[in-house]
Amino acid sequence: MAQSSNGVDVSNAAAVRASFAAWSAGTGGPFDLLAPEATWTIVGHSIVSKTYESRDAFMTEVIRPFNARMRVGLKPRVHDIYSDGDTVIVLFDASATARDGKPYRNTYAWFLDMRDGKIVRATAFFDSLEFNDLWQRVQPAPADATH
Repeated sequence: MAQSSNGVDVSNAAAVRASFAAWSAGTGGPFDLLAPEATWTIVGHSIVSKTYESRDAFMTEVIRPFNARMRVGLKPRVHDIYSDGDTVIVLFDASATARDGKPYRNTYAWFLDMRDGKIVRATAFFDSLEFNDLWQRVQPAPADATH
């Protein structure tokens, strides 16, 4: 990992690494690092592929409905974290159990542009076929349902 003279690479990568460790432990996650004005672009041809213009839009339209389709939440397994300047790249696998009892597995590459320890822009790549299958097959649990 490259380190700039001001240590930005190290602190950004460390923040992202810590957020993934928290996600794996079920105590937090990388979305906690999103600045309110952060944009999140999902590349490709998935049902949710587009640019979300704020943290709230992304969480409301993608993350909450995704999580509501799960019986057992998504757990990441990081392959590697790279950083260069204010950009951190994370390559990881993640798996979960959907509400219908079937497994969900995907591989992700996230390109995260950081400023002041927060993600201000993200670009995400993943297997759209696997994602679309889950999104169409499993209805989200009602917002007030308990697991």
